[in-house]
Amino acid sequence: MSASKRRSSLKLIILGDSSVGKTCIIQQFVFNKFSDKYKSTIGADFFPRDVMIDNTPYSVQIWDTAGQERYQSLGSSFYRGTDACILAFDLTNAKTFKNLEKWQDEFLVTAAPADPLNFPFVIVGNKVDVPESERMVTKEEVEEWARSRRVTTMHYFETSAKENINIEAAIFDVLRQAIAQKEGEEEYVPDVVDLDAVKPATTEKCNC
Repeated sequence: MSASKRRSSLKLIILGDSSVGKTCIIQQFVFNKFSDKYKSTIGADFFPRDVMIDNTPYSVQIWDTAGQERYQSLGSSFYRGTDACILAFDLTNAKTFKNLEKWQDEFLVTAAPADPLNFPFVIVGNKVDVPESERMVTKEEVEEWARSRRVTTMHYFETSAKENINIEAAIFDVLRQAIAQKEGEEEYVPDVVDLDAVKPATTEKCNC
C-alpha cells in the first residue's frame, strides 16, 4: 500500500444504558449479523473494521462498554483518544433517553475534547422496528434535547440493529464528522511569533 493510501485510524465509542442494543449495533456494523445472545466480558471490548470513506481507507476501532456501564466503572482509558461518540438509547424505554445527558456529560468531563461544542456526536434511537404502540420517545423530543445541548454537530438517527436499519448511515455520519475535524486540525497552523521583535511593555505608575 502506498504512503498516500496508508490507513488512518479512528476510535469510535458507543455510550448508553445497558440493554439499549450497543453491542448489537456494533456487531451488525462489523459482522453484518444480529444476535441477542452476546455475553459481556470483563473490560471494554473493541471491534475493528476497515472502511473506505470518500476513496480513502480508514481503520475503525469501535469500542463497547462490555457491561461496565451497569457498575459506573468506565475509566479514563476507555475515553482516551476518542475521535467520535455515539449516544444510544432504546426507543421503548424513556429512561434510557433521559440518561443520555449523563452519558454525554461524563464523556465531556473525562475525555475533555479540545472543542466540545463541535465534537462529533451522533444520537441513535435503537429498536425502531418495534410496533408504534411500544415507542416511548418521539423524534421531536430527541431533536429538542439535542438543540438544548448546543452541540452543533449532533445528528439523530433511528435505527434497528435487528433489521439493519440506519446502522451504517449513523456510523458513517459520525465518522465523516471526525474526519472533517481531524483535517481541520491538520490544516491549522498557529502564528509564529518572532520573540526578538517583541519589545517589553513599558510600565508606568498609575495613581489609582
